[in-house]
Formats: sequence, C-alpha cells, structure tokens
Amino acid sequence: MRRLITVPAIASVVLALGGGVARARTVTLSEGGRLHLTSHHGFTLNEQGNAYGTISGTIYIHLRVSSTNHVTAEVNIYPSGGSLTGYASAGYHVHGSVASFNGSMSIARGTGRYSHARGNGLSFTGTIQRSNDAVNVHVSGGMSY
Repeated sequence: MRRLITVPAIASVVLALGGGVARARTVTLSEGGRLHLTSHHGFTLNEQGNAYGTISGTIYIHLRVSSTNHVTAEVNIYPSGGSLTGYASAGYHVHGSVASFNGSMSIARGTGRYSHARGNGLSFTGTIQRSNDAVNVHVSGGMSY
C-alpha cells in the first residue's frame, strides 16, 4: 500500500530541517549620486562617484548621448555585499550650461546579496554640468532581491 504525503507534512519536514522558502525582499529605492568624469569616448561620458540613499556605495555610469534629445546609460552600483547593474533611457535637454535628462531605468542583474535583483520602470533623472561633464543623478522606484 502506498502512503500519500501531504503538502503540510512536507512543509513541516523542510522547516524542521532548517530549510524554508526564500522570499524576495522588496525595497523602494531613492538613490542619489554625484559623479565626476573619468573619461569620454565620442558621445559617451564615463562617470564615477558616490551613491547615497537607500543603498550607498560607489557608482559608475556610462552615459551615452545618442541624439540631440536622448541619452542611454549603463549604471553600476557597488554597495557593501554585492553589486547592481541597470540600464536606462531618457529624454535629454540642454538649458545653457546645464543639460538635464529624465526617463526610466531597469535593474537587470546583481551579485552577492543582490544576486536576484530586479526592478522595472524606475525613475532615472539628473543633470550634466556642460563645463566639466559632472553628473548628478537620481534613481527611484521599487526593486526586489
């Protein structure tokens, strides 16, 4: 005679053995960053600085001016215990000595404690000082990891 094992019985055994179902942690990001130009190649600005806010650490941005009114970016943040990589697309407008951008970003991957990081539709805004290419950036929205 076969004996059926019920789902509650399996769950009790898993919990008793110290296992459990890993739950994704969700946070609302509100990150800022002040970056300085490290190099540029054509219309791509390579920037580095410090991220502050919900998750702090070193931030690198490869900001590409793809047209007179559009930018794309790869954003890498290195907080304690891992890293996050995201991709952004934004409208771009020049106002005298300052250019501004406003668009959205997605978190594509992470490492370490952020290895399962994902996020879509995050706000990606900022400014570029045209005299020295310094960038201020702000990212906000939901992310799970």
